[in-house]
Amino acid sequence: MTSVTRFAPSPTGYLHVGGARTALYSWLYAKSKGGEFVLRIEDTDIERSTQSAIDAILEGMAWLGLDWDKGPYYQTKRFDRYKELIQQLLDEGKAYKCFMSSEELDAIREKQMANGEKPRYPGTWRDRTDHPEGQPFVIRFKNPLSGSVTIKDHIRGDVVIANSELDDLIIQRSDGTPTYNFCVVVDDWDMGITHVIRGEDHLNNTPRQINILEALGAPVPEYAHVSMILGDDGKKLSKRHGAVSVMQYRDDGYLPQALLNYLVRLGWSHGDQEIFSKEEMIELFSLGAIGQSASAFNTEKLIWLNQHYIKSLPEAEVAEHAKWHFEQQNISLANGPALEEVIRIQADRVKTLKEMAEISRYFYEEYDAFDEKAAKKHLRGVAKEPLTLVQEKLANISDWNPESIQAAINGTAEELEVGMGKVGMPLRVAVTGSGNSPSLDITLNLLNKEQVVQRIDKALKYIANRENS
Repeated sequence: MTSVTRFAPSPTGYLHVGGARTALYSWLYAKSKGGEFVLRIEDTDIERSTQSAIDAILEGMAWLGLDWDKGPYYQTKRFDRYKELIQQLLDEGKAYKCFMSSEELDAIREKQMANGEKPRYPGTWRDRTDHPEGQPFVIRFKNPLSGSVTIKDHIRGDVVIANSELDDLIIQRSDGTPTYNFCVVVDDWDMGITHVIRGEDHLNNTPRQINILEALGAPVPEYAHVSMILGDDGKKLSKRHGAVSVMQYRDDGYLPQALLNYLVRLGWSHGDQEIFSKEEMIELFSLGAIGQSASAFNTEKLIWLNQHYIKSLPEAEVAEHAKWHFEQQNISLANGPALEEVIRIQADRVKTLKEMAEISRYFYEEYDAFDEKAAKKHLRGVAKEPLTLVQEKLANISDWNPESIQAAINGTAEELEVGMGKVGMPLRVAVTGSGNSPSLDITLNLLNKEQVVQRIDKALKYIANRENS
């Protein structure tokens, strides 16, 4: 039988880290088994569901490269199917109309809590037939009164819940719309879902859903409930921890490869291995290797992985993602070196792609002003002679390449009998506007000769103005 998994987010907000990890585990399981991965948008909460949230989920999945084989399906387009099955359960005596008002139910629950009991619906209308005319009602599922439900969980082992712990779940609201737990059951059945991989916060829904599946005569999928993700401080991951939206990580300059690698290790492991390509994840993934305990988010580890991927992925692959950051910072790539070349020489110097764009601006446009600290230290009167001579030597180069550029810098230091720093540092500040850059031979090589000569002119004017002020 083909393995079919699903990711079924509610479009009431962005795709968050916990959801992305669930999607990844579901995607990996399907891929590892040669199966299918279904994307389903659970939008039955019409008041809170938004198109912008749907777009954010789809954008996050696409950025992570978690492609789906079927979908996206939308629950709001399947209401006729849900109603048909709710009517079937009514006809078979497996569901019933409940006319209890919310005020009545609240009063009962308050009394139960005051008596130290678990608040629950007491089954008042379960067997009644004296239905009042024209009164609003909900439809409840007749949960079995005895016995128990065993969840065979791939992560937690067998979880046994007594039916006496469960009350009769509402499966249709008074406005006629079906509820989440019922829609999920029908969807999993109709879509042939064989493995439900989801967060542990759904564990209390599972016995209810299994009972409904059995009442419908539908097959029960296998389950795996993944533990929550904690923040760096050990508390449940939330907005206060900073970036919890997947796309916020893109905005902050992380590669999707780094985030995927980080997320897969938040609960799953394969020996001591830390670095996994997507292909390795698919090959090695198993539900049995997911731990039961909560995982703590470690931003430093994610940064380390991001640096690894920036340095180790092919420059063209990094460039595909880096382009967005240059655009965000209004840096036009039209007038400058190939972005792959810049990435090749800057990869060791940054933690994020956002930083990559920030420190590479001088390759594509003139800087507005020198870095104040660097200019104060290196663009002084003593730098005028080395800058003038190196400018002359660079201007006379006929074959502009790293070797000839380095020879001009070396020749200047030798001719003036000064250390390389007396030539290199003023030249670096003159050409890049700051005191930090890759080695000058490869940095200058990515600029053209005319740009370099003009920028040295700018530095010499700065020195002259400084001397005259």
